[in-house]
Amino acid sequence: MPIVLDYFLISASPFAYLGHKAFHQLAARHGAEIRYRPISIAKVWEQSGSVPLGKRTPLRQRYRRIELQRIADVRGLPINLEPKFFPVDPTLSDRTVIALVEHGADPAGYLWRVHRGLWVEDADIADPGQLAAYLREEGHDADEMLRAAQSAASAEILERNTEAAVAADAVGAPVYVLNGEPFWGQDRLDYLAHALETGRAPFRS
Repeated sequence: MPIVLDYFLISASPFAYLGHKAFHQLAARHGAEIRYRPISIAKVWEQSGSVPLGKRTPLRQRYRRIELQRIADVRGLPINLEPKFFPVDPTLSDRTVIALVEHGADPAGYLWRVHRGLWVEDADIADPGQLAAYLREEGHDADEMLRAAQSAASAEILERNTEAAVAADAVGAPVYVLNGEPFWGQDRLDYLAHALETGRAPFRS
């Protein structure tokens, strides 16, 4: 049976950025197909009880900053803890990922550019012009993909992905789902690797 990993994400997540390469390398080692499924994070949080960053307690915000530095150090990646354009609405960049998938293209390179743009390069990932530049750099038709991203069809897929994430017990993003078992956060990639390597049955709540 082919291995399929549902990848629920938002392009503005620093944890998706920090886990991007490790996750893709893990999937490649096991010949797994990645199904990219951008979501509306606010609607997932409504079900999981999480809140936006600005509404978290000062303690939680301080701990997040430590975590980001710690993970970046382990992954060997740069990170700007205070990007110029953050918070940012990732809807257009997320729906562009959907458009790429729907057109049969691999969105991984584009998504990596978006992640780095926000968390390293102080880019505005809500700016269509910036997204167009990333698309062109990855060899995609920027005008076509941005038109598709702004279509009703892309909006509907984003909604369906969000419903699927809730049904899969996604707590936030990123979440990787293998055989119905959710792994929340890039810090669960070791657990995902173990599940892939052992072929164990999925755990259920």
